[in-house]
Amino acid sequence: MTDFLQLVFSGCAIGSVYALAALGFTLLWQASGTLNFAIGEFVMLPAFAMLGFLAMGWPMALAFPATVLLSVLVLGWGFKRIVVDPLLRYGMMPLVVATIGLSLMMRNGVRAGYSAQAHPFPSIFGEQVFALAGVTVSAGDVGTLVVALLIVLGLQTFLQKTVTGRAMQAVAQNTESATVLGINVKRMVFYTFGINAVLAASAALLVAPVYLAKFDMGMHLGLKAFLAAIIGGFNNSRGALLGGLIVGIGENLAGAYISPAYKDAVALVLFLVVIIFKPNGLLGKTEERKV
Repeated sequence: MTDFLQLVFSGCAIGSVYALAALGFTLLWQASGTLNFAIGEFVMLPAFAMLGFLAMGWPMALAFPATVLLSVLVLGWGFKRIVVDPLLRYGMMPLVVATIGLSLMMRNGVRAGYSAQAHPFPSIFGEQVFALAGVTVSAGDVGTLVVALLIVLGLQTFLQKTVTGRAMQAVAQNTESATVLGINVKRMVFYTFGINAVLAASAALLVAPVYLAKFDMGMHLGLKAFLAAIIGGFNNSRGALLGGLIVGIGENLAGAYISPAYKDAVALVLFLVVIIFKPNGLLGKTEERKV
């Protein structure tokens, strides 16, 4: 039983990181009808940016805010203006193809221009290990889970309790009605892209100590985040959290009790089961959409 609880807890930690990336999928889809299949590379690039700042002698307390700002400018504003805005008018398929191509370009660009080796990444939580009720947990797992949950819950509070958050939700539900109400739709959509970039930088800070900073670290992360978003419900941001935790826990349990070889297949199996019996996801709902 102790081993089981330990697997569940560590699964929650990595699952919460999947949830951050999955939340990026759901936010972009709800606000602008955009699918970004380069989300894994959007996590990988900030990890290397932070390594660059650290190599310059910057402390993490400065490296992370600088990376967040750079991510908002490049992965938020730049991605929207250079990729999304010109292509979205032609439909979803050109944008999907473009983001897949963008992910390949980012991945191979880092491999060729920086390094193909895995680079150790410092954990902001230290290396301490604690024993709680017979369960051994690391400070990294505890910190990752707590920080990720605070980010998700904080974002939920922002969306539901603030004027700007409610305006972003109004744009997500119906852009024409939001325009009639005087909401600046373009600004709200940009806020969504900016928040997505902040989520990617935060996920990089949490996952890089585990995955190591490597050019292909985002490949599996992006796929699992996409599947987690569908499992939880693509049109429900709370579903991203649920889907991420389910995938993370499922991977740990399968790796321990079945075989490590099947660990990476868990997200796909869960996706197939959910999509057959509940096509809209566990927390998703059927809705008409106009963008």
